[in-house]
Amino acid sequence: MNSTMSEEPDALSVVNQLRDLAADPLNRRAIVQDQGCLPGLILFLDHPNPPVVHSALLALRYLAECRANREKMKSELGMMLSLQNVMQKTTTPGETKLLASEVYDILQSSSLSDMDNMNEMNYRRRKAQFFLGSTNKRAKTVVLHIDGLDDSSRRNLCEEALLKIKGVISFTFQMAVQRCVVRIRSDLKAEALATAIASTKVMKAQQVVKSESGEEMLVPFQDTPVEVEQNTDLPEYLPEDESPSKEQDKAVSRVGSHPEGAASWLSTAANFLSRSFYW
Repeated sequence: MNSTMSEEPDALSVVNQLRDLAADPLNRRAIVQDQGCLPGLILFLDHPNPPVVHSALLALRYLAECRANREKMKSELGMMLSLQNVMQKTTTPGETKLLASEVYDILQSSSLSDMDNMNEMNYRRRKAQFFLGSTNKRAKTVVLHIDGLDDSSRRNLCEEALLKIKGVISFTFQMAVQRCVVRIRSDLKAEALATAIASTKVMKAQQVVKSESGEEMLVPFQDTPVEVEQNTDLPEYLPEDESPSKEQDKAVSRVGSHPEGAASWLSTAANFLSRSFYW
């Protein structure tokens, strides 16, 4: 975690760190209340690098899950206009349009009546769904316990392995408990994740599942590797309400949160964002 003053984080690393911090509900209020992070995320929506835009939208999606954040997010200068611009750009990938539309819908719903809100959200979702095409499938959540996931270099190895898999939508790490929560397409086998992680030669994954009594269990994967289809595009995103594996999320506690570490990184991110008005 040590870094020198000369090491300036790049835009993608900063926005990815904010995305991971925003994935933890305990951090969401602090991120939105910080004077630099929210305006910086809005600036990132106009970044020329598509992965930066996609990661910024994921961060905003997480932040918008906290109801107390929505009014401030909606009223933040440039927020709604920037989301509209992402949705209307012809060069924006389909899954990114859908994600921007969903964030817009959530924030807009804070002031619309229930009926107007439903009509607006249904319209926008149908419109965004068009860009994904007929190949859009439901997503599922897989919780992995990863032996060997004990420092930032191992985490980077794991990220690289997961990003190579076609069908991985998103993932967040809980380093303190050596876990990774992965959202994948329903037609992707969890064994593919284990194969990719095993390819690092220094880590091995087991699946975290709930027993009928509600207790967590670790289920090892078979040692036989499965074929992993390589990903050449941005990770796809599907709305949370289309995930049939909601209960899997409940199997993972938030004990991986480190408020002091989050506060430190928020400060670093805010300092970087304040200098990022031009790229």
